[in-house]
Amino acid sequence: MGRLSLKLLVLLCLLLHLNPSCPYSLKSCTIAYTEDVLAGVVLDCTNRKLVTIPDDIPREANSVNLGCNRINRINRNDFGNLSKVRILFLYENNISHVDDGSFLHMVSLTRLYMSMNKLTNLTANLFQGLSELTLLDLSSNNIQLIHPLAFQFLSSLQTVKLDTNKLQQITDIQPILQLPHLHNLSISTNRFPSFETKDLLLNTSTSLKVLDVSYNVFERFSITTQIFPHLEMIDLSRCGQSAGFKWDITDKTLLKSITRLHFSHTLISFKDIQKVLQSLDSLMYLKLNYMDSWIHKGLLATVCKIPTLKRLDLCFNHVANLSAKLVTCSQLTELNLSCTDLTELSNGSILPMKQLRYLTVDTNLLTKVPDDIKSLSSLEILNLDDNLISELGCDDFLNTTRLTELYLNTNHISKLDSCVFEHLNHLKVLSISGNLLWTFGGAFKTGLHNLNILDVSKNFVASLDQGDFQGLGSLKYLDAVSNNIGRVKKGAFDGLKELKTLCVSLPLEFENNFRGLQQVENITMYFNSDVRFKGPQPNYHEALFCLKSLKTFTIICRGYHHGFPFDIPKEIVQSMNHLEEFTADNVYISVPDPDTFKFNPNLKTLTLRRTDLSALGPELFQPIPNLQTLDLSNTKLMSLDFLAQADLFALRRLTLTHNEITVINETIFQSLPALRYLDLNKNPFTCDCSNAGFIQWVKSDNQTQVVNGHEYTCSFPAAEQGNKLLDFDIQFCWIDVSFFCFILSTSIVLLTLLTAFILHFLRWHLVYTFYIFLSFLYDKKRRKRGTPHDYDAFISYNIHDEAWVYREMLPVLEGEQGWRLCLHHRDFQPGKPIIENITDAIYSCRKTICVISRRYLQSEWCSREIQMASFRLFDEQKDVLVLLFLEDIPAHQLSPYYRMRKLVKKRTYLSWLQAGQHKGVFWQNVWRALETGDDPADDTDLLTGPAGC
Repeated sequence: MGRLSLKLLVLLCLLLHLNPSCPYSLKSCTIAYTEDVLAGVVLDCTNRKLVTIPDDIPREANSVNLGCNRINRINRNDFGNLSKVRILFLYENNISHVDDGSFLHMVSLTRLYMSMNKLTNLTANLFQGLSELTLLDLSSNNIQLIHPLAFQFLSSLQTVKLDTNKLQQITDIQPILQLPHLHNLSISTNRFPSFETKDLLLNTSTSLKVLDVSYNVFERFSITTQIFPHLEMIDLSRCGQSAGFKWDITDKTLLKSITRLHFSHTLISFKDIQKVLQSLDSLMYLKLNYMDSWIHKGLLATVCKIPTLKRLDLCFNHVANLSAKLVTCSQLTELNLSCTDLTELSNGSILPMKQLRYLTVDTNLLTKVPDDIKSLSSLEILNLDDNLISELGCDDFLNTTRLTELYLNTNHISKLDSCVFEHLNHLKVLSISGNLLWTFGGAFKTGLHNLNILDVSKNFVASLDQGDFQGLGSLKYLDAVSNNIGRVKKGAFDGLKELKTLCVSLPLEFENNFRGLQQVENITMYFNSDVRFKGPQPNYHEALFCLKSLKTFTIICRGYHHGFPFDIPKEIVQSMNHLEEFTADNVYISVPDPDTFKFNPNLKTLTLRRTDLSALGPELFQPIPNLQTLDLSNTKLMSLDFLAQADLFALRRLTLTHNEITVINETIFQSLPALRYLDLNKNPFTCDCSNAGFIQWVKSDNQTQVVNGHEYTCSFPAAEQGNKLLDFDIQFCWIDVSFFCFILSTSIVLLTLLTAFILHFLRWHLVYTFYIFLSFLYDKKRRKRGTPHDYDAFISYNIHDEAWVYREMLPVLEGEQGWRLCLHHRDFQPGKPIIENITDAIYSCRKTICVISRRYLQSEWCSREIQMASFRLFDEQKDVLVLLFLEDIPAHQLSPYYRMRKLVKKRTYLSWLQAGQHKGVFWQNVWRALETGDDPADDTDLLTGPAGC
């Protein structure tokens, strides 16, 4: 009960973070998974070949990326339900038209990116509703016209990017400059012939701080009005025409706030650029890229005279003896000399820069550390990446004792001496990856007492020896990944008492050398396929027993292998009581021992890739009820049945890509109530009714996002190969074939029984009904023709009563009274079916006289006659039936003869027995009955005379 309660509690806590109203079965987008429930719903719809805005974007979306598609227009209702979206990406589409008011309901939008489209103009109501927007990117469109009221609704806008458009007049940006909170404006690469503030009819000053007008063919750049009092930065890169442009700012006070200025391949005369630099009294950062010719003419002499200048960027200038021209720039604190083809930094060139804190000389041709650096005691960050330095001397960093970051990546350094870094006691970051180091030479045994991050990856060090990092007592991050490490000896990581993260390659020989890493929390180990543990079996796994604080453990085997000789003993993982993340990539050759995670209740993320888990069972997961992320990609899985009993009630993210799953039972996901993210890409699905439940689940479930579910394709059967899994029609699958067969067979059996019953017991009723129908047609036809009756009465009697009919009835009715009577033995047409003769006789006579006796009731044909006569009676509502009883038959004896009993109860009848000695009266009543008209209204009784007469 205690374990069940714990599961229910975990489940409840997780469900509180789920949003059941969010539909996750999306056709064209993917919801980015994040552990941070406060991050909101982030939607990725990039590169989906979309031509319209998807109609299934969740209402709860906070960020929507529709970039890199083929959308050509935005309709008014496309974003009608997205009131919570804060960031919207529409870059790199074909959008040429946006309906006015399309963003009306996006009241929370703060950033809108619409670069690289085909917009030509901005209408007055285009941005209606975007009162919270702070950034608008419309660069790389074809915008030529901006309506004066286009920005009227953007009261919070701070950054506007209109780069690479077709604006031609500076007045086009006037509506933008009127924005109350505008800080950044970029209008580079347009068609402005000049930039003159006198053309801007502004009544008040702007709040603009950054202005980018680069890549414009200006003839003139003029600021003559006080509209930019807060302007701090101007980018004039690649501005001007072949003859240059005119700088017209005569009043220095108009640029009193300028602190940053960018010139990069700017077409301006030497005289004008000097004029510009001399007019800026507050400049702190100057960027001079691709300005070789003016630097060669001595521009740096002017630059270095700017007393406020602190940061100078001289990248991409190819000038010989560049460093010699910097002598007078003693006030600099930051200097960037990247990509300047420097072969050396001449002595004394930067020595006067006593305040220099940040020096970047990467991507050059230096063969050694410049001598001047040795004396820069103020230097804090030094970047010498991507040079040709082959050796470091003991005095290279002798006086740079304030260095906190040193980057020496991608050089030709082949060795280190123990004295190289011994004076860098304040160094916190050292990166020396991608060199030719064969040994560390004791460089990390002394000094570097405050080093936090060390990267020595991608070198040629063959062995990590004992004490190599002995002096790095403050180190927290170490990257020693290299394909060339041939041995890691015992005690190689001694001294790393504060280490938190270790990335290391462990090929060939591996000894018990993690004993000193008491604080390490994250380890990533790369093994070559021929990895071996040195030491007697079975104690090789003790090398990792000391990692008691480990939270993240990643093991990656590079290349092809037949499995580790030690198969990662379960004891290694079991000893890591605080483990939260475990990754084994290309390591196991079969399913790990079921007890592997028996003592890891805190495990939240488990990744097992590139192995054979086809025999995986639920036992492996049962000890880790708090697991939230599971990745079993490329593991030859063919079924997910193991999940049904794995007790993964807290699992939120499940990745099963590149497997062999063909059929999925949707009931499996009932055992994963917290699942929010499911990735099943690259599986050979079967498109038939066996997957109908899963397809329906993907379409209807509103909790779990099936990543790219609408892109899953069918591999089986051959007829469906290449089709989309979710396009498979599952409607006919809901018919239970066995149930259908049961209903069909049952119906056939019942129909057979019913047919046999009718043929045996009711065949005459059917015949009778058929002829009743014929008689109905016969009568309608007869009446339509107005054919007169052939007889006055049809006599219906039993053959046993024939003597009475001939002896008593005929002499009176035919002989004395003169009625024309029809008798079957005398007047029926020979050869004609009996039932047809009966029908003709009844309908060709005005009346029918039924001579009733017990034998009459028992006669089948007599029964047909009286039934047909009664049908005529009730069908025509005429007095056509005369009942004449030869015997006294009580009512209860008439019960089996339902039709006769019903007639007797409703009609007056004649009784021969009751006539007695008054036969004349009896026959007189018969005459009166035959004489009565057809209309029942002629008399109150259909038969005249008292009952029983």
